[in-house]
Amino acid sequence: MADNHPLTSPSTSTNHDSATKVTDMDMDSLVNCSSYLTLQDISNMAVSCRFFNRVVCSDSIWRRLFRERWPLLEPFINSQTTGLREAYLARYNALQQFKFVDPIDTNIYVEAKSSDLLLSKNSVFLSKGPLIQIFSINKLLEGKASFFSLNDHRARITSIRLFPLRETSLFRNEAHVNDNVLVTSSCDHSIRLWWKGSCQRCFRGHNGPVTVLSDKLLGDENGKVFASGGEDSTVRLWSLKSTGKRGQHALKTTLYGHEKPIVFMSVTGHRDSLLVSMSKDSKVRVWDASISCDRNSSCVGMSSVSGVPVGMKCHDSLVYIAYGSSIGAVDLRTMKTAFRTSTNQGRLYSFDILPSKYLACTGGLGRAMLWDIRKNTGTWGAKPMAELDEHVGPVTHLHMDPYKIVTGGPEDPHVRIWSAGTGNQTNFLSCSPRISSGCCAMAADGFRIVTLGYNQEFGVLRFRDFNNAVCTNERVTGSKFWCPSTFDDGDESDS
Repeated sequence: MADNHPLTSPSTSTNHDSATKVTDMDMDSLVNCSSYLTLQDISNMAVSCRFFNRVVCSDSIWRRLFRERWPLLEPFINSQTTGLREAYLARYNALQQFKFVDPIDTNIYVEAKSSDLLLSKNSVFLSKGPLIQIFSINKLLEGKASFFSLNDHRARITSIRLFPLRETSLFRNEAHVNDNVLVTSSCDHSIRLWWKGSCQRCFRGHNGPVTVLSDKLLGDENGKVFASGGEDSTVRLWSLKSTGKRGQHALKTTLYGHEKPIVFMSVTGHRDSLLVSMSKDSKVRVWDASISCDRNSSCVGMSSVSGVPVGMKCHDSLVYIAYGSSIGAVDLRTMKTAFRTSTNQGRLYSFDILPSKYLACTGGLGRAMLWDIRKNTGTWGAKPMAELDEHVGPVTHLHMDPYKIVTGGPEDPHVRIWSAGTGNQTNFLSCSPRISSGCCAMAADGFRIVTLGYNQEFGVLRFRDFNNAVCTNERVTGSKFWCPSTFDDGDESDS
């Protein structure tokens, strides 16, 4: 009887092998199915095979995406009969690079100078001394200066981070699966975790001011931790699953080895248990958070650089470091120097890197420089890919993403926008509509940017959203090119 079962019969097997495949569907059917897909899904289809690439080039697909993202451009969309994919991507890239003069623009006057800004989803986080002020972007766009303050710290806040709520003991149901908690460190020796407008956890253990928090969480699905560094030269690992209001039992490990205060920390890209820390004396240590049996055995690598530390960022198995007037990288698998080069820029004030495109940017006095890492490997006195000049004073604020570079400083009344692929200037934005003030804080996220301009009397928090801008900018000037660029700032993803 079993041999004659229809599920195992030869005829059924033959029918299964000849079943209709998705590539056997006609083009119109597949195009219609795409109406249920996101832009990211469509981008994935485009690179999966040639057939799907032809499908997702259909104008009807991009007409729908155009209408969903920019419904106010309906007359323009209707006027286009072909080439909607190219038009969509060109507008998307131009908006990411702020190539317009008519963004939504709102200003709020504030009293005190800020030390840090964070822009996320519908909120702007502003740290001022021991306070955190949280502004609702929706309220800002309505012209309302309403905010609420988090004021439990007793000394200056040194670092602010957002971590997923689902990794904490506060997570209860899927309704909050995309929410974040705010974590802050302070000179009052404490770290605090905030959610729903109040302090939910207080972590204590450092014997001095807490100077920095890790940029990401460490660990796997069995338990996430975050790291902190302090003036006591220690690195400490904290569990987000601790349930005590005062953070009881949250401290998992204290890591010793540094001799000076910790200034930078970054989680590696190739192993989620590895943390890289850098101290004020330019010593670099690599820690494995999965090793907790002995506080000394957690250090799995050491290195150092010869210069004042300026910035540090991990990508895959490399840690990129800016120090003195140089930039370099260390391979975390061997702890050997992968490359280093002098920028010939004098003192560096800021640093960021876009490893996926082999690009780095350094901020100096009166200018920033864009570097092609591949062309400068193992060389000294190398030439930059482009000079991002016309700045006033030091470039202390620097943001870099796949589309743009944003640069600014405390003596410059403007922040300047550059194409990440070429170094071409695409725009410059004033930090204040009324006063000549420098940029003391800045944050950018996709189509949005927030700056804080400040003079001797007061500051202006200025928020801009370019998502629905239409008037392009014709006033910008170019940067100084040193060599032809091979990069393309186009990107089909929605990230």
